[in-house]
Amino acid sequence: MPGLLIKNVPDDLHQRLKQRAARHRRSMNGELLVLLEEALDDRACPPSLDAIDRLRVYGRRPLTEALVDDAITSGRP
Repeated sequence: MPGLLIKNVPDDLHQRLKQRAARHRRSMNGELLVLLEEALDDRACPPSLDAIDRLRVYGRRPLTEALVDDAITSGRP
């Protein structure tokens, strides 16, 4: 299996990685592998995008003049 060397890691980033690895009970190398896998997983869709898609399906209705007029008269921009 190929190795990877990361140079010039800022102290703050190194410390955050170390803390994150400890929280997850992993080595720093193991934590980096998990982070890389998640970052490079093309299939993963952030939960916020899933929520947006669900709202689009249920929230679609045509924008009519009546809706615009109601919004204006109720004081919303």
